[in-house]
Amino acid sequence: MMRFLTTVLMAAVPVSMMVAAGCGAPRTSGQGSPRETAASRNDGTMKISKTGYDVTPLPPETVAELAGKLDTETYQITQKAGTERPFCGTLLDNKKDGVYTCVVCGLPLFSSEHKFNSGTGWPSFWREFDPEHVARLSDNSHGMVRTEIECARCGAHLGHVFEDGPKPTGERHCLNSASLEFFDKGAALPARSQPTTAKSADGKGDGKAVAYFAGGCFWGLEHYFQKGPGVLDAVSGYMQGDVENPDYKVVCDDTTGHAETVMVTYDPSRIRYGQLLEAFFKMHDATQVNRQGPDIGAQYRSGIWYVNDSQKREAEAFIRELMSNGAYKGRKIATEVAAAKRFWPAEDYHQDYIVRTGRTCHVTNPW
Repeated sequence: MMRFLTTVLMAAVPVSMMVAAGCGAPRTSGQGSPRETAASRNDGTMKISKTGYDVTPLPPETVAELAGKLDTETYQITQKAGTERPFCGTLLDNKKDGVYTCVVCGLPLFSSEHKFNSGTGWPSFWREFDPEHVARLSDNSHGMVRTEIECARCGAHLGHVFEDGPKPTGERHCLNSASLEFFDKGAALPARSQPTTAKSADGKGDGKAVAYFAGGCFWGLEHYFQKGPGVLDAVSGYMQGDVENPDYKVVCDDTTGHAETVMVTYDPSRIRYGQLLEAFFKMHDATQVNRQGPDIGAQYRSGIWYVNDSQKREAEAFIRELMSNGAYKGRKIATEVAAAKRFWPAEDYHQDYIVRTGRTCHVTNPW
């Protein structure tokens, strides 16, 4: 009876109707073992999310190794689809700004920006950090049909999602605190929780890598980066600002600190980071400060946002070489080199803009 009560509560029961329950061992979902998760259906394909994170499903043996480090309660919840008792989770009343990552593999899953008080007794969010980071599965246990949510990378059970949340999504992601690890805004995140240069799905050899470049309007940069041999994808977006979930209008107001940026996903076995740097400096005038041609404002500044120390060293060395070889005839290079912050994909109408509209751009093909 108590196990069924927990399931109903997590589905959506007002606080006034809740039956008091003491904190203690988690309730199991009754889904059986072993569970079929997104991670267990790994097809060997490398996957990078639009925000630049490696979301390739981990092999079962890797998940087992990570899960083996968990305490009993967290293991029961994340690996056996257990459920915390209501009003007992440590993150229920957390009001700090920051990011919530998967307790098992570290993938960022939710942000404090989207957290709200649902009154159900579990931490609730109206959207994910990135939809590609959270997988959805049908849960038919307990004689009802619900949508289970789990970490897309390791398959850790998170909770369920319901269609009774606030606008704009109308969704309520109802989570177990034990499935999450919280990091304050501005805190240094571990490597496993950062945008990454990834290995192949089997852990052998180079797979996909990510690089970020800002050089004026992102339409042209995106278009011509996509033509690079070994470039797998290029996405327009916003980076380095102080406002969560920015849109084009607020970025154009030039008050958020964001720069129009292109995220380049590439195969390092086919194209080197140095070749991307060469193309980048051919595509724009790196001596212009807070502008590119007719586009004026800090959002159009020149920047390289590195994801690791290797990219930082190579970018800085490349700029020193350009300055010393007279390429700019004494003009100072204004390109910023800084650690990559969160990448926010731009609106859909900005993606592949030149191809879709047939418009031209001041950027020329560097290849």
